[in-house]
Formats: sequence, structure tokens, C-alpha cells
Amino acid sequence: MKHGIYRGVAMTVAGSDSGGGAGIQADLKTFAALKVFGTTAITALTVQNSMGVSGIHSAPPEIIRGQILAVGKDFPLDAVKTGMLGNSESVKAAAAGLAELGIEKIVADPVMVAQSGDSLLEDEAVAALKKILLPMALLVTPNIPEAEKLTGMKIRDIDDMTAAAHEIAKLGCGAVLVKGGHLAGGPELITDVLLLEGKISLLQDRRIETTANHGTGCTLSSAIAAELAAGQGLEEAVIRARKYLRSGLLYGVTAGHGAGCLGHAVTMPWTEIVHG
Repeated sequence: MKHGIYRGVAMTVAGSDSGGGAGIQADLKTFAALKVFGTTAITALTVQNSMGVSGIHSAPPEIIRGQILAVGKDFPLDAVKTGMLGNSESVKAAAAGLAELGIEKIVADPVMVAQSGDSLLEDEAVAALKKILLPMALLVTPNIPEAEKLTGMKIRDIDDMTAAAHEIAKLGCGAVLVKGGHLAGGPELITDVLLLEGKISLLQDRRIETTANHGTGCTLSSAIAAELAAGQGLEEAVIRARKYLRSGLLYGVTAGHGAGCLGHAVTMPWTEIVHG
């Protein structure tokens, strides 16, 4: 189905970041940059800026599920990304809506803590996430603290990341990408561990030294969802999303007094539109 300038249609099920660097705002910017039409189901409003989160108002579960169904029964959703869900009722509502639509390409970013250290997921919601939503996902994208919370493991090196990926895969998801940005030591190199079809791949790049890195997890997961929506296979979607993320980091912006944000408006070569 043709969508004009857009390569596909995607949805983000996540919280709003009033500071614009993460959450729904980052996801929509990412979708637009990668020429994918973005739709939303907002799970929570946050009172947030570059300095941190000072308030959270969760959407009622029926509103979360209602948004998903309203959009999904009207638009052809090629892929969905889930981010901040906040509590167990929100997890259940999101999972119910996605299951009713039969969405297969789900990228689940198990958002638990903001970069500022503020909690974005209640403790009892972790169990619901593991039992209900993650088994539905084509890909789960935890960072190291999230992978530790999902597995109960202490992750100190790449071998531990690999073991955690295998443990998370036992929940029933299709694939796992454990992101290595929080790994202690080895500051010059970042290694992400991808478990796909039983095979481990180590995706490595030199670390980009920048303080404009708010919203990296949201951006990566939404970029993967965008590329899946555009018809790419999962491995290629991950590779392209990582390239987009790195470009955004290179052109980051510091508009507030705290952590800066990615330059989401970068143009990737595979999305260029030629007029003529």
C-alpha cells in the first residue's frame, strides 16, 4: 500500500516527554526522519525537562487500549514500538490492544528509569511486563540496568550481556538486543549484543563523547520499528537504526540546562527523496 512520501506506518505506545527529547516526542521525530508515518497511544504525561522528571500522570487503562484500537482499526500499522508503560494496568491495557489487532512486529523497549534516575515503571509492573507484553514482542531492547532487573543478574561484561539475552529470550520474545552503553570499563567502545534466531552478534562502535544523549533508548527502539514498518528484516532494521542513532548523537542539541537531546532531524541516505 502506498503512503505518499512515507515508507510505512508505525505506532508508538509510550509516555509524553514535555522536554521533547525522549518518549512520544522522540519517537515521532524518529519516524518522521526515517520517512515513516507515525501514530501514537499516549500512556502517561510527564512533567519533565532536561533536568529530570518532577511529575507523572498515567492515562486510564481503557484510554490506552482505546487509542491503540482506534488507530489500529483505521490505519494499517506495519510495526509498533512500546516504551514507558508506568504500571501493571497500563502494561495489560497495551498488551490487550495489540493482541486484539494481531500486531506481529512489536519492538518492546522496557523503559524503567529515566536518564536522570527517576523511576518510570512501578516495581509490580515488571512482572506484568515479563509475563504479558515481552512474550508478544518481535524484539526486546533493554539497556544493562533493565536487563539486570528483568533477569536478576549482575551484568559486568559482554559474556554477562550474552547470558542475559538468552535469559530474556526464554520469556518468549523473538529476539533480544542488550544495549551496552551503561557497561563499566572499555569507555572507547560500545558493544550491543543481538540474539536473533539463536545466534549472537556483537555490534560494536566507538563511543561518541557527548552530553546530548537524552532519549537514546527511545530513539533506537523507534528507529528499529520504523525500519521494520518500511519492510526491512529485523537484523537490517537494527543495523540501520544504530546508524541513525549515531548520526543523531553527532548532531545533538543542548537547549536546556541539563542533558542535551539527539539531533533527530538528520537525513539518512536510504530515506532521501529525489524530485524530478
